[in-house]
Amino acid sequence: MDLSKLKRDLKNHADRKQAEMLKRFFKTGPGEYAQDDLFLGLKAPVLRALAKEYQGLEFGQVLELLKSPIHEERLLALLIFILKYRKGSLAEKEKIYQAYIKYCRYINNWDLVDVTARHIVGDYLQNSDKRALYKLANSDSLWKRRIAILSTFHFIGNNDFKDALKIAEILITDRQDLIQKALGWMLREIGKRSLATEEAFLRKYCRVMPRTMLRYAIERFPENKRQAYLRVFSKSR
Repeated sequence: MDLSKLKRDLKNHADRKQAEMLKRFFKTGPGEYAQDDLFLGLKAPVLRALAKEYQGLEFGQVLELLKSPIHEERLLALLIFILKYRKGSLAEKEKIYQAYIKYCRYINNWDLVDVTARHIVGDYLQNSDKRALYKLANSDSLWKRRIAILSTFHFIGNNDFKDALKIAEILITDRQDLIQKALGWMLREIGKRSLATEEAFLRKYCRVMPRTMLRYAIERFPENKRQAYLRVFSKSR
């Protein structure tokens, strides 16, 4: 397969108007979290179709794509890695996981993290030593911390909540909005499977967690219960 042909296909699907919208949506302005990121203006279904078409690219070619300054090229590389990971041997899975960790500085927006972390990092670490997960959680990098959170969604899907709750405890007072939202989402996913587990965590921490995290965590609660948690939170301030 030809990487240059893939890049031509990407440009053929480019949409300047869509690119401008994506630049605003993904916060690429001065001082924002994705400052100066570049977009072609491709929608997710197009990228997923291209990932299937080009999943035969060599590992090195996919890695080269991941290092691109263009957002959609990085996302496409990650989608191809997911397809390769699912079909790969244990050795191939480890190679992809190690590359994901080594080059995670290129996985630098919430969509890149959210679409991929559980399928590669989460799956790989499900039955492995999880020290790498906690190293990510304690990182100064917003995106590494979000990778740690989203990776636990794979565990949660298997009704394994232990590490997710530990990560939530580590990041309970994180000041980044994108971390607070991800943690609340994590707790909500736990609650879908074990409401008692989620509520035990909330009773312990709802007074100290950020309001954004709490709101996301209790979003699907009945209104009377939701308001009760918010009252407890307000009284603690």
